[in-house]
Amino acid sequence: MQTDVKNIIGVRFTPIGKIYHFDSSSLPDLKLGEHVIVDTSRGHHLGEVVQVLDETPSRPDGGWKSVERRATPRDLLLQQSWRNKQTEAMINCRARASEIGLLDTIKIVAAEYNYDGSRLAFLFSTDKEEKVDLKSLRKDMQEQYPNTHIEMRQIGPRDVAKLIGGMGACGIETRCCSKFLTDFSPISIKMAKEQGISLTPDEITGMCGRLRCCLIYEYEQYVEARKKLPKRNKRVVTPKGEGKVIDIMPLSDKVTVLIEVEGERPQHQTFMREEIQPWDELEALRRKSEAPCDRHENGGCNCGKASKAKKN
Repeated sequence: MQTDVKNIIGVRFTPIGKIYHFDSSSLPDLKLGEHVIVDTSRGHHLGEVVQVLDETPSRPDGGWKSVERRATPRDLLLQQSWRNKQTEAMINCRARASEIGLLDTIKIVAAEYNYDGSRLAFLFSTDKEEKVDLKSLRKDMQEQYPNTHIEMRQIGPRDVAKLIGGMGACGIETRCCSKFLTDFSPISIKMAKEQGISLTPDEITGMCGRLRCCLIYEYEQYVEARKKLPKRNKRVVTPKGEGKVIDIMPLSDKVTVLIEVEGERPQHQTFMREEIQPWDELEALRRKSEAPCDRHENGGCNCGKASKAKKN
């Protein structure tokens, strides 16, 4: 029985950002849409309440971080004021990285202040597999912003695409990651194969250079639909005769069958799942029906088959 019941809320720090959970026991009457100051592993930050959980989820490692207080109008004005300075900070960091010869190694993607300007994080990406030493750059930026705690934070290609935004590889005006995806799901090449998508890089690669996030959208539906359909090259029996499955349309519940009739050109015919039957199962039933009956040996069988003894 759970005794440590907490008032857990979900807080988001950016409009399409990940949701983090905090203990709001000190402010049990918080409502959706309110802004709060919370304690995080990277200091105090201002976020919006987007979830009020009815049940306490599993306790995370290290315990729950707490909600410090409600955000005041002054806090919100401070946050906006410091956000207006982020672009300037990013430009300054890029300039210093260029001076010390780091632009070939890293790319400064963005700068992020917390709500009161006490912390400044420079977000960077790199193609290098080994860890990049940025102690010198961090020290220089700390000297340039002496009253602010400086952090250099590495992000991946998908996070870069999410921050930059822009048109998606499929042509939509705003990329999925910038429009509604709050978390990045693991994507594999198997998802493309299962949906019959061409494996050419242009077809399956997003603007971030990684496999497209949308490959997971219909993956489970395809997996479930394929379980009910025969595989490619499987022989089936159709209303038009026997044939071989050459294509599958899982979401339409259809298959295309190559039917070969002696003396005629092969034909491609499309059938619904209920119109076809597996050839091997029908063949097994046919052989079973033609097999001699052992019960004839003892007599009393009226199945109509010949006994093994008579057949031999």
